[in-house]
Amino acid sequence: MHYDVFNGDADGITALLQLRLAEPKSSLLITGVKRDIKLLKQVVTQTDVCGVTILDISMEKNIDALYPLIESDIPVFYCDHHRSGEVPRASNLTALIDLDTNTCTSLLINKHIGGRYPLWAITGAFGDNMFAGAYELANALNVPEQDVEFLKELGTLINYNGYGASVKDLHIPPAELFQQLVAYPSPLMLRDDVNSPYYVLKQGYEQDAAHLDALEPLTATEVSAVFELPCEAWARRISGVFGNDLANQYPNRAHAVLTLNASGQDYTVSVRAPLNNRVGADELCSSFPTGGGRKAAAGINQLPLDMKSEFIQALERLYQTQ
Repeated sequence: MHYDVFNGDADGITALLQLRLAEPKSSLLITGVKRDIKLLKQVVTQTDVCGVTILDISMEKNIDALYPLIESDIPVFYCDHHRSGEVPRASNLTALIDLDTNTCTSLLINKHIGGRYPLWAITGAFGDNMFAGAYELANALNVPEQDVEFLKELGTLINYNGYGASVKDLHIPPAELFQQLVAYPSPLMLRDDVNSPYYVLKQGYEQDAAHLDALEPLTATEVSAVFELPCEAWARRISGVFGNDLANQYPNRAHAVLTLNASGQDYTVSVRAPLNNRVGADELCSSFPTGGGRKAAAGINQLPLDMKSEFIQALERLYQTQ
């Protein structure tokens, strides 16, 4: 059995969409909510693995599960743009890793397959808040403005659907969403189909976003701002896209969104580096337990309540010196 392992956000889903539209293959899907990135461990416990494709999850976070696959001489294709650590060298490992802050997995796959499904790559780039790369590809293809705006919205909605404490928080489980979307060779087809996932996610997003109207920041300076969300399903779903929206509205400022976890003892944290200085988010989050990510966007799964002030000070201090 071939296993497709991918992040449940827009970048992971659209990367796999492109790959499987170009190279159809029967496979078992391994995915989850956006923050569920240690996915490869689910594969190494299987006895029927004949090949693995891994998309948009950090190699550094999955290295302990990757080595047994390599040592078993199982063909592995790995494409990602998150922190990788040292990439193993092996004849059965094809690693397409690019840590440039202006690229993402869907754009890397677009190049890998020769640009066969570029509108899905644009969708994924928008969803991953890689607006510059998305617009560059759209302009190169002369995509009409109204279509570009739709792809931006669609990417945002697919990404929004990936956020939650568990799959139960999501409108559509990521594996199911992939299976629905793969029926559309062009993402523009979703706009014309009133029964498509686009309309389901659009309605959900608009309902969740309405809660943000009265939200005020905990702190806000010239270099950083921090927002706190309650322990509610709508808050968990909206947190990541909310952070992206803030980054686009204030491109010179870093942002953090803290969402209270069900335990009441800690927060899930989403951090966005300033769009005009896309560095440091990974280092900041990795300095706290359960933190990680990439330079432009990172997070902490469980930030203790008593470390909130320390985190806010570290965020402000980091970007004052950048």
